[in-house]
Amino acid sequence: MRVYSPTTRTPAFAPTGTLVSVPSIRLPGRGEYRLGLGLPDGVRADIRRFAPDLIHVSAPDWTGVAAQKLARSLGVPLVASLHTRFETYADFYGAALVRPALERHLHRFYDRNDRILVPTRPILDEFAGHGHGAAVRLWSRGIDRVRFDPARRDMAWRRSIGIADDSCVVLFFGRLVREKGLAEYAEVIDRLTAAGLPVRPVVVGDGPERAWLRRRLPAALALGHLDGADLGRAIASADIFLNPSVTEAFGNVTLEAMASGLPTVSVDVASARALLSEAAGVYYDGGDPDGAAQAIARLIMFPERRHLIGRRARQASADYSWARASAMVWDTYRDVLDAYAMGGDR
Repeated sequence: MRVYSPTTRTPAFAPTGTLVSVPSIRLPGRGEYRLGLGLPDGVRADIRRFAPDLIHVSAPDWTGVAAQKLARSLGVPLVASLHTRFETYADFYGAALVRPALERHLHRFYDRNDRILVPTRPILDEFAGHGHGAAVRLWSRGIDRVRFDPARRDMAWRRSIGIADDSCVVLFFGRLVREKGLAEYAEVIDRLTAAGLPVRPVVVGDGPERAWLRRRLPAALALGHLDGADLGRAIASADIFLNPSVTEAFGNVTLEAMASGLPTVSVDVASARALLSEAAGVYYDGGDPDGAAQAIARLIMFPERRHLIGRRARQASADYSWARASAMVWDTYRDVLDAYAMGGDR
């Protein structure tokens, strides 16, 4: 396997396979994200020497588009995977006017592929409705149910960081960026606090909006970026997970909260519905912090219901294994390779 991608001096994790850096620029206001600028001649020559059997593109930037063109010139199958709903980002950065143009670009980008991997059934149905039915395939995700386990709940650790036993920890978990719903999270906490409920906001994650959140919600206990056993302990030691993000394609953080035995109060979007049954989560309408606060308040007032939903969420997480997710990708690769071998394409 050979990966061609923008890189950074401080990667979040070590790469698998051979990683080849491609030219990129930092996105304004989002320095942790880099936009691929294409495939220079030297990188194209490297790809040709590698002689891939298949090209898989994961981002609809200039590098992804260049890779699509190269796959067609090489005559090899082309697979794309969807990882986030990029079209929704414009609404959070004062660029709503460009959303129609972005949606047209995304439609063209995904239309060029032989197969399209999407993370949830609702998105698969959406793509099929847009004319991609013959190409679209499901690629779910997996969860480490050892790392994320209710057994990792640690009351002594909670006390050590200043959380009282009778406090209800309402967790925000993820990148600290606008599109994850930080403003709505803060508004919900404000309403719960004003109602006199014993809530303690806890934030796990880091990002460019960290300073803003500190000013906006000074009562929040910000734990920063965690991983490994520390992350599993922090998630399991919360009481309720609030996910206000409308931009998720899958919702990995929701699945991790589920495996940790937390009830999730989530904005009502397709990614949440795909993960959480009515018995394993609670929904509220986007842009309605009152609705979210009311849902959390009921879980605080009725702890037996909270614990029941958490147990059901833990059970539901068992449906998501990395072996199953990897098999979905492998089956898609075999399918499109076999089609090309028989002289077909899509």
